[in-house]
Amino acid sequence: MNELLIYFSVKGGGNLVHEYVVIISRAIILYFTLLAIFRCMGKREIGELSVLDLVVVFMIGDMAVLAIDSPKRPILFSLFPILVLALIQIILAYLSLKSQKFREVVDGKPTIIIAKGKVDEKVMRKQRYNFGDLLIQLREKNILNIEDVEYAILEPTGELSVIEKSNVQNPKENSPFPLVLDGIIQEESLGLISKSDVWLLEQLQKQGYYDIKRISLCMYDNGTLYIDEK
Repeated sequence: MNELLIYFSVKGGGNLVHEYVVIISRAIILYFTLLAIFRCMGKREIGELSVLDLVVVFMIGDMAVLAIDSPKRPILFSLFPILVLALIQIILAYLSLKSQKFREVVDGKPTIIIAKGKVDEKVMRKQRYNFGDLLIQLREKNILNIEDVEYAILEPTGELSVIEKSNVQNPKENSPFPLVLDGIIQEESLGLISKSDVWLLEQLQKQGYYDIKRISLCMYDNGTLYIDEK
């Protein structure tokens, strides 16, 4: 209590109230600013954020804290770098939406760790992903035996997607992988179902699709092509 009275006497009650008003008003302004920014960045779960998303979120959060803790500094000086980061993030998200290659560079791409019950150790080393990590994530999905896994895909978010052998009647006829993404043929997925790009183009032409660029998504499921046009 004595320290508080000394602070009031030295600082002055009016100045203290003014600082509190400034801090509260800054917190309100930054709250709604960050809310608008994250809404513009799109709806994604926390676990689905890419490395780039996390970097931007942390940087914006730190800048917001500094803006609130520095009431004597003009708030525009703090808002400007936050808005610049938000603009960069929105531009990169747009480029990722338009270009698969750019998206793979920024966010990474899904990696097949187990294919047809066989672990790809070379891919695991490249991803710096060890057997301990693999077994932990398999146990989290109630899978105790690697032999029960038909496919295991390490997603860009670090999550392991698993398709068990019991859920696959015929792996070559039921593929969990897209054959076309954003007008680009996925050669890796075609290899997994033992098909070629020539076969895919023939199947698409039979359904009236002569320009692969018109297709945003093509999935192969139980001998049937699911196609979504741009």
